[in-house]
Amino acid sequence: MFTKKRWALLLSLVAIVSVALVACQPASETVEVEVTRVVTETIEVEGEIVEVTRVVTETVIETVTVEDSPEAVAKDLIICDAQEPDNLYIYGTSMSASRGVQHAIFTDDYTNLAYGYQADGLEKLPSLEDGDAVINVVDVTAGTLVRDATDAVVPLEEGVVVVNADGEEVTFDGTPIPMEQMVVDFTMKQRYWSDGTPVTAADSLYSFGLNADPDTPWTRYALERTANYEATGDLSTRWTSVPGFKDATYFLNFWRPAPEHAWGNFSAAELLEAEASSRLPIGDGPFKIVEWVAGSSIYLEPNEHYYRAEEGLPYLDSVTFKFVPDTNQLMAQLLAGQCDIGLQNGMDAGQAPFLIEAEQNGLLVPYFQTGTVYEHIDFGVDSIDGYGDDEGRPDWFEDARVRQAMTMCTDRQSMVDSILYGRSEVIHTYVPSVHPLYPDELNEWPFDVAAANALLDEAGFVDSDGDGIREYPGGPNGEFAGEPFAVSLGTTSGNDMRQQLTQIFKENMLACGIEVELEYLPASEWFADGPDGPLFGRRFDLGEFAWLTSVEPSCSLYGSWNIPGPPEQAELYPSGWGGQNETGWRNEEFDAACQQALGSLPGTEAYESAHKEAQIIFSDQVPVIPLFLRLKVAATRPEVLNFNMDATQNSELYNIYEIDLDMGGS
Repeated sequence: MFTKKRWALLLSLVAIVSVALVACQPASETVEVEVTRVVTETIEVEGEIVEVTRVVTETVIETVTVEDSPEAVAKDLIICDAQEPDNLYIYGTSMSASRGVQHAIFTDDYTNLAYGYQADGLEKLPSLEDGDAVINVVDVTAGTLVRDATDAVVPLEEGVVVVNADGEEVTFDGTPIPMEQMVVDFTMKQRYWSDGTPVTAADSLYSFGLNADPDTPWTRYALERTANYEATGDLSTRWTSVPGFKDATYFLNFWRPAPEHAWGNFSAAELLEAEASSRLPIGDGPFKIVEWVAGSSIYLEPNEHYYRAEEGLPYLDSVTFKFVPDTNQLMAQLLAGQCDIGLQNGMDAGQAPFLIEAEQNGLLVPYFQTGTVYEHIDFGVDSIDGYGDDEGRPDWFEDARVRQAMTMCTDRQSMVDSILYGRSEVIHTYVPSVHPLYPDELNEWPFDVAAANALLDEAGFVDSDGDGIREYPGGPNGEFAGEPFAVSLGTTSGNDMRQQLTQIFKENMLACGIEVELEYLPASEWFADGPDGPLFGRRFDLGEFAWLTSVEPSCSLYGSWNIPGPPEQAELYPSGWGGQNETGWRNEEFDAACQQALGSLPGTEAYESAHKEAQIIFSDQVPVIPLFLRLKVAATRPEVLNFNMDATQNSELYNIYEIDLDMGGS
């Protein structure tokens, strides 16, 4: 009899070993292991050769490489902020430092990303297309609260002017008027407060009541235009507008739930200061506050009842907000690993060179994001009586060609490159080019000194005496003819960025024969209401400052109805001295397009086309020179994952539930 054996591995090695962890380095160990094999033999049986297969388990001595299984390292994120929150009550603060912590302890009903809105804690954003938002026509009678033609909410009575369902302005004479009324339905996702109590529609109604309370210092614009806000189910609410109010952001009229079971024993006034609401509020977000050490830090741990916990969210084991008011200290702590994230409150474009160098050396990851604040230089197109318009001074800027030429003479890209290190962008209207309503047909005036000078020649502004400065051609009756084109540019003092950009502008204008004197005033003086303040009192030549753009293009900033002026001249200045269009520029076509846009709803063709048309007119007439978008600047350690900044979402911690730390690996 003879035997031949062939060996085949059936199962991998199975061993239970005890190994000391050595910093993720593979270790070689000599161990006893059980080896299970399939053995196939050929044997002779009664003169014939046959194969027999059997399973053999043996104990052998072998040397194996054992991969260490490191102990789990806690993911403790440290966020450094230059500011400490003043309050965390949802109706008690608008501070950006507070908003960052609120993102951690409350679920956002919606986000505001990339010049749009997205549902978060809601199942979806309602829309007219889907039918969870509708516009009804109702007959309105005397005594009913309505939105009148001036956007005021008043009881309907004889003499009140309203907009009827056909879009016509009519005066109430006692006859019922058909008016439009919006009805919008919202549904929450099932969420839980951090004590395990379910969040319900009743909590949203409770929040609505807090907002309405006279002791709550919060905006009431949408609330005052609400005819009814009611629960239609455990997780659903319905908003109904007052007749005549068509809200462009109707899909946001859901009131963030407040925990009535925890706050119900406090009055609205008490909630502003109560620890249960302002310091250690109960929330339904990914984290809960464990400790707040005044002047030092806020420590949070995951909310075990977070509605997305089954998805493994949040990823972090703890979050600490550390308050570091000194920018240099904040940067030093980032580099030393004592902070993982440095927020935008603690840095600006001035730190860009340092951050870029740190990035090149693999030490930090900087984030430069254009925001929604844009700098601009405004022309005093129509100044107040006694200051301009060929009365107190030449009417320098009435001719659009002069404004166009000065725009082409302004090297805006050099401002971006030298002040913001090339990380922002030149803008050409009151929204950036990435905005979904930015028109393809927009006139983007280039930097072209030759073309600018030619246009000024065409407008009659020439340098007749050869001193390098152009002269005014004269008003209708020859007023100020020959006056040197020398104007002032005012802005705020104590702002390095504005000092730099105004110096560049001054040099640019000399190349076009215009002399500019720079004036820097304290913000309190520069921005004072009219008639005293030079800017909004419309007593300036050129003015530099910033406006905020948003998802809805802010054409109303330049509407003629928004020109500041004496309230006794209501026909000319319906906004009184509270108006914002301090240029005094009036354009009927722009007004019509802007009013159509404001009276239309997002998603409609009228809304889109009117907003684009208004921008085209604005860019052609250039009542202001749009300069560039300000930067939002933040930085993280390389180990931080899923951190992001967005143009329209003001806080960079909107997605804190998915921010993570790479703890390394073997």
